[in-house]
Amino acid sequence: MDPTQTRNQQIANFIGKLLRDNFGKGPESVHVCISRTMMSVYLKNFLSPMERVLIEGGQSNSVFELRRQLMSSLIPQIRAYVEIVTGNQLSEFYYDWAFHNRSGMMIGVGLEPFSDSDPCQETYAGKLPLEQEIVEISRQAQKVPEELYSCILDSRTVVVIRTGILVRIEKELVREGLAPTLRRVKANLEKSLLHHDNHFESILGRSVADIFVDWDFDSDKSVITFVLDSKKAMGSDFGHVPFANQVNG
Repeated sequence: MDPTQTRNQQIANFIGKLLRDNFGKGPESVHVCISRTMMSVYLKNFLSPMERVLIEGGQSNSVFELRRQLMSSLIPQIRAYVEIVTGNQLSEFYYDWAFHNRSGMMIGVGLEPFSDSDPCQETYAGKLPLEQEIVEISRQAQKVPEELYSCILDSRTVVVIRTGILVRIEKELVREGLAPTLRRVKANLEKSLLHHDNHFESILGRSVADIFVDWDFDSDKSVITFVLDSKKAMGSDFGHVPFANQVNG
C-alpha cells in the first residue's frame, strides 16, 4: 500500500471507530478521498437501531439535532487527527446525512493543498449546466450565489461550493442564535429541491446515489456534494480518478 493509501486508511479507520464509540454503531464502510485542498469522507450504512425507530416514527428532526450536538464534540477530534496524519489543518468542515439511504458525508477544506494528493478536476463534462442548475436552485431557495466553484474529487464525487447565499433575514437569525433551526429548515428546503431535480443525472451522465448539503453561516458558504453511482450509466465515462480508499467496519 502506497503512503497516500495508508494515510487515507488511517483517517477512515479513525473516523469509523470514533463514530462507533460515540454513536453505539459505526458505519459499515468509510470512503476517504483527499484531492488538492479537499478531503471527503463518505459513510455507508450508518444508522443506529434507535435512530431508525425515531425516523420511522416521523422524528427525523430529533435525530438530526441529536447528531448535530454530538458532532460538535467530534469535529475537533477529527480536525486534530487529520492534522497529525497529514500535517495540514482543516480551515472548514461540513457534514450532512441522508437518512433514507443511511449514509453521510463529511467535507474538510485544508488551509493549504494536501501533500501527495490527487488534483481536482476543475474542467469536466457537464460543468456549466450543472453550475447553472445549482444557481437556479439557489435562487429558488434563497438567492443567487455571489460566487460558485465546482470540481470532481474522484470518479464518484462532485463538489459544488457556493459563497454569498444568505439573505439578510437569515443573517439576522444567525446573529440571534437560531443557526441550528435555520440549518434544519434550509436542509429540508434545499434537499427537497435537489432531490426532486430531474436534470442532474442527464447533466452528469451518471445515476446520482446521494446528495448532501451543509453551510458555514459565519463564512456565508455552502457545500453541495453529489455521490454518483459506482456503475456507469447513460454511456458516460465521467471522471478519471479511481474511487479512494474504503474501510469496511
